[in-house]
Amino acid sequence: MKLSAPIFHLKRRAKILSREAQIPLHQALDQIASGEGFARWSLLAEHASSTTSASQLLSRLAPGELLLLAARPGHGKTMMGLSLLATAVNRGQRGFFFTLECNEKEVLDRFRRVGGDLAAASARFDYDTSDAICADYIIENLTDAPQGSVVVIDYLQLLDQRRENPDLGSQLQRLKSFSKASGVILVLISQIDRSFELSDRPCPDMGDIRLPNPVDLSLFNKACFINDGQVQMETVGR
Repeated sequence: MKLSAPIFHLKRRAKILSREAQIPLHQALDQIASGEGFARWSLLAEHASSTTSASQLLSRLAPGELLLLAARPGHGKTMMGLSLLATAVNRGQRGFFFTLECNEKEVLDRFRRVGGDLAAASARFDYDTSDAICADYIIENLTDAPQGSVVVIDYLQLLDQRRENPDLGSQLQRLKSFSKASGVILVLISQIDRSFELSDRPCPDMGDIRLPNPVDLSLFNKACFINDGQVQMETVGR
């Protein structure tokens, strides 16, 4: 479904509507989204970000790199992660999705929505919804993954939710070492702190990553930020 205008124009319309009709901004956003054929603004934003070419993003990732994929809820970060996997699988690469957030039905439904062909991809796409997911679990299950495989982890802040798991910083270091040694591309989906919504910036940056405990984010090679259909990528570390 093609939008009638770029998403930043639609958001501007919503702000004008909010002032003129004296209604909360979220209601105005939903009204604008309804006019575009979406039940809620979050669905419109998700659609806009997922239609951004995942192939362009994937082409900027080299074997052994770590990508941080971050956005506020409802802005399409999970859909972009699955779009990357669908694109990789269509190119003949292996794709793996480890999620502590989605159930099996949600994974399959969303994979289809981004154009993934489950029948054709059955030998190249694997997903895991186990509650045991952590760095060691992921590494153990990727022992035979060929170089250039794309692995999406959903999401960073949940990896140490179980007390028996190592702290998040230690797990990230383990994943970094594994990716460099194996040549697997690791994509970690991440939350953005809600304080970003009070800013006027078009996209978040590394300073907006929600971290309950200190983590060395320079371990990531690149970062991709999504907000209201806009996608911004930057180089982080080496």
